[in-house]
Amino acid sequence: MAMVPYYHVDRLEPEDAWSLLRNQVVRNGNNDDQKVDTLKDIGMEIIAKCDGLPLAVKVMGGLLQQKRIWRRDWEYVLNYSIWSVSQMPEELNYAIYLSYQDLHRSLKSCFLHYALLPKGNVFMENSVVSMWISEGFVHGNSCDLEVLGKEYYAQLIARNLIEPDPWARDQEICNMHDVVRSFAHYVARDEALIAHKSEARQTNMLDSQNVVRLSLETKESESNRLEWSSLQAYTSLRTLILVGQIKINQGDSLVLFPCLRILSIEGGSFDALSKSLVQLKHLRYLSIRGTDTSKLPEDIAKMKFLQHINLVGCDHLEKLPGAIVKLQQLRFLGLNETSIYNIPRGFNGLTNLRKLYDFPVHMFGNWCSLEELGPLNQLMHLDIFGLKNVHSPSFAIKARLGEKVHLSNLSLQCVGGEGDDQQLVKEEGHQKIEKVFDELCPPSCIEDLKIQGYFSKRLPRWMTSAAIATLGSLRILMMVDLPYCTEQPDDLCQLPSLEILIIDSALAIKSVGPELLPQSAMENFGPGLQIQMAACPVLERISNLPKLQELRINSCPKLKVLEGFPALQRLVLEDYNMRTLPEYLQDINPRHLDIDCDVSLLTSIAKGKSSPEWDKFSHIKQVRAYADDDDNNIERKWYVKYTRHPFSFRTNISPSANASGKLTPPLLIRCTLTEYLSYSSKYLIT
Repeated sequence: MAMVPYYHVDRLEPEDAWSLLRNQVVRNGNNDDQKVDTLKDIGMEIIAKCDGLPLAVKVMGGLLQQKRIWRRDWEYVLNYSIWSVSQMPEELNYAIYLSYQDLHRSLKSCFLHYALLPKGNVFMENSVVSMWISEGFVHGNSCDLEVLGKEYYAQLIARNLIEPDPWARDQEICNMHDVVRSFAHYVARDEALIAHKSEARQTNMLDSQNVVRLSLETKESESNRLEWSSLQAYTSLRTLILVGQIKINQGDSLVLFPCLRILSIEGGSFDALSKSLVQLKHLRYLSIRGTDTSKLPEDIAKMKFLQHINLVGCDHLEKLPGAIVKLQQLRFLGLNETSIYNIPRGFNGLTNLRKLYDFPVHMFGNWCSLEELGPLNQLMHLDIFGLKNVHSPSFAIKARLGEKVHLSNLSLQCVGGEGDDQQLVKEEGHQKIEKVFDELCPPSCIEDLKIQGYFSKRLPRWMTSAAIATLGSLRILMMVDLPYCTEQPDDLCQLPSLEILIIDSALAIKSVGPELLPQSAMENFGPGLQIQMAACPVLERISNLPKLQELRINSCPKLKVLEGFPALQRLVLEDYNMRTLPEYLQDINPRHLDIDCDVSLLTSIAKGKSSPEWDKFSHIKQVRAYADDDDNNIERKWYVKYTRHPFSFRTNISPSANASGKLTPPLLIRCTLTEYLSYSSKYLIT
């Protein structure tokens, strides 16, 4: 097992370390700032034991956040005997060990299991929690397992043992720091074998009978692939995670793993193993995402303990076996990015389903229709596509969405399905989909709502100002691909929990303004709203939203007016076709401006004060601008970073880069204001 050395990591200055520790303890806005400050002396001693390492300080902050802000509790942490444990390798960190020992037993198991996941591969929170449930780490009432598992996941985040991906929404994706991962591998070394990339062929590092969890990631060429037969000695496995290509020969099967509860295979071949799936009598979790799978066994009902089936990205898979409707324990079914456009009848018997992704609406033949969703009252997450196929609102009524009191995430898509096209829809089509959507009113508990491919001219009745207050728990509203709709949801002040509004590819919306949040009711709406407008080709104005804190604009080329945002904290612009920065930047003053553009515009920005763009952004406190290196497929390689006070201007683009964006070797510019003014007068050429 490769350890991650600490010697290359910069140590924090004591006051910076205290600020980091303190912010971790009070980050939930618990108004305990002054109480924490009275314990600074103990905090500084804990920081000293962390050797000023940022990760260790963050982990200790996460641990202290779980404790009472009492001197006695902090002193207990300071004097904990684990600080002097001598068994661990020097490369590992005692702060992580201390945080780990503070976890209750089930959470320790969840933490170690998370470290099995290959670094750099995306595992959504849903999948992670399902794995924990399948292994028996989450204890509680069967109805509440996903809720409890999500709480475990949140605790690992709070303790900084896993960290949310900054580009993912709602903490759905997390990463684990290399040092934390190495610690977890060390703790689990007697029963888990983790071999990634070049190590994957070394599958004989432990006594095979002791290994109950095996995680392999292969990056081998076709001629040097790991062979399936090399795994046959690991007959005690409960978890098997494989990412990448593996060589499967005739006669290979899954029968060698009778104890398996979790099977996760990503990419590569699986069809040859499919027929032996039913031999895994104890399997709870099956994920074969992105494999070449074209069929599942017709006798899949023999796998009566199956709880989780993830088929995402299996684009060769065209149908589900009819017996799938007999899997009474099934809680999760993911059909995204498959070629499955119909579901066998009898689906309404799967009353344990909690999460259903990409349910295809099929209204003819011996297939499941929209009404079969009616009895599935345990659903927490539901994606429906192909709603254009529903020819009568009566089917929508029978789906009984409003009665699903556990449903927090809902996606309604008009388009999608076999032979789908984007042809213009006639007037009668508009009226039909309006009537169907009017009967698909979500329950009041809905938190995350997405409407996609909606081709009516008006919004559903339950999104009008007269009815929208019934969605009082809504936090995220996303509307994507609205070719005809000229309306936008109004009176959003009636949604006190709303945090994010995204309108993407709304081809007919020209302005966004106070109708979203009427001034007369603004005091009822909490701060912190984020709005994102993307690919709206005729959008001209966004104005008069006095409590808006974050605005994201992506490819809205006709936008000319941006005004009336006194509370705006962050503006994000993303448009790789921009040739110059928009003039409206001079009319607003956000605290932060983030820009993603092409290299030629970034090169102009990098000229600083002598750039024609300077007056558009120089009044903003902090600016971060980025461009990709398309030649080498590196995202955000080039940057300009500017701070108004205290002055700082940094870029890794040489001033001699030409207007076409062909860059000379990077030149890093770091300077004081005096140095910058001198530099710009000599070298930055307009």
